Amino acid sequence: MKDEFLSGLTVTLALIPESIAFAFVAGVSPILSLQTAVVMGLVAAIFTGQPGMISSSTAAISVVFASLIAVHGLEYLFATVVLMGLLQIIVGVLKLGKYARIISYPLMLGFLNGLSIVIFISQWDLFKVNQVSVVNRSDVMQSVWLPGPQIALMLFFVAFTMLIIHIVPKYTKDIPSSLIAIIIMTIFAVVMSRNGIHLQNVQDFAGMEISGVLLRFHLPMVPINLETLSIIFPYAIIGGLVGLAEAVLTLQVIDEMTNTRGRTNKEIVAQGLGNIANGFFGGMGGDAMIGQSIINIKSGGRTRISALVAAASLMFFIMFGSAFINAVPLAGLVGVMFMVVIGTFKWESLRYKNKVPAQDILVIVIVSIITIFSDLATAVIVGVIVSALIFAWEKGKVIYANVEETSTGEKTYKINGTTFFGSVLNFKDIFDFDNDPEEVILDLKYAKVSDYSAVEAISSITKRYAEQGKKFKNVRLSDDCKKFFHNADILASVNIDDLETDLIQFPYV
Repeated sequence: MKDEFLSGLTVTLALIPESIAFAFVAGVSPILSLQTAVVMGLVAAIFTGQPGMISSSTAAISVVFASLIAVHGLEYLFATVVLMGLLQIIVGVLKLGKYARIISYPLMLGFLNGLSIVIFISQWDLFKVNQVSVVNRSDVMQSVWLPGPQIALMLFFVAFTMLIIHIVPKYTKDIPSSLIAIIIMTIFAVVMSRNGIHLQNVQDFAGMEISGVLLRFHLPMVPINLETLSIIFPYAIIGGLVGLAEAVLTLQVIDEMTNTRGRTNKEIVAQGLGNIANGFFGGMGGDAMIGQSIINIKSGGRTRISALVAAASLMFFIMFGSAFINAVPLAGLVGVMFMVVIGTFKWESLRYKNKVPAQDILVIVIVSIITIFSDLATAVIVGVIVSALIFAWEKGKVIYANVEETSTGEKTYKINGTTFFGSVLNFKDIFDFDNDPEEVILDLKYAKVSDYSAVEAISSITKRYAEQGKKFKNVRLSDDCKKFFHNADILASVNIDDLETDLIQFPYV
């Protein structure tokens, strides 16, 4: 029990700086991001499919909803988060989590690389300030870069923050290095401010003092009509898919670390319930966090207690530590996020040239580019499609035949490989229709007929031999293959002889 409490407290300390930084990625108040971490953490911990997992506001979800918030505001965000949660629950209840296995490792590399680049780019908005300009005799709010000396000062402290985060773990891992960096930077900022040098802080960027309040139930104030649905549904789909991808990935990591097997669909439902609660309590949505979950497991957290302690401790901090949040310098947060970028980007993927198949590198590059210029969910969907097409293409090439001829004048094609839509052209090219003898046998003992494209291909081969007056039959089919032919008897004309039973014939229609 002691380890569970200490682990939960450690996770809280790790959540604070990143949750604040994620708020600026999404363009919301830091308090809102922290409250999201509380609600998501509490609900997901109660219903989780793998005790020990930590859920919170995350960089991926922040990136997805940033444009929605900028254009439509917070109320549409809350409605979107509720819908996202409902969609995730539907996926979990229908037990569709197993299909997450189609997300290949190259696809995940591309996803993480693209995400890290998006986060990196988004941080430069913190080097700008809003300024009122007169355009066509009207006041217009514009975002302009800080003066050169202020940018230089910020960059210096960004680098200093990153240096602290890099060095601290070499001496102690009991306290998260990012928290130590934020505390040191905040002290620096306060001392410098008293000496006339002011660093941009959270309060400056927000334009107001941020104070912690108790969570309150809130119905999203949006019109309930098709127009609203058309606005929020695409974001809900994208956020839901991204959240599920990260949840499944986190689940797999924790399974390996704890030598256990989590319940994927139950975890997906837990994520959905957490997001629904977030939407009704004014949150920005979230999902499972790989980094914090690893911290929790390594610190001794193995049950729901550690995750519940983390969420409860974070709520306490929000209530009584908001003054600290206001004073945190933006340079410190940017430094934290740049270290998140460095940790998220899979640098080993840059060394894969000539070491892994070219098609895997292609998937990584495509997914990364789409993530940067479109959105995360589109990148995952396109990545799955590209991976499947590449697999079908490569699998389609691996089909060949051992050809045998008997003294009685029969010729046998012993097929090796999988016959499916991707291989039927290569399959048909194997046969020498014009020069084959009067009796031809197709031996499928070492082959697999996996779809109706293959059935149609065998049917067309049968018909072509019949047109030349030659006898063609199939032997040694598996039970699955026979079932395919039986189900396709109105489409195919094939002769099946298993060498033990009478010839089975299906008329061609």
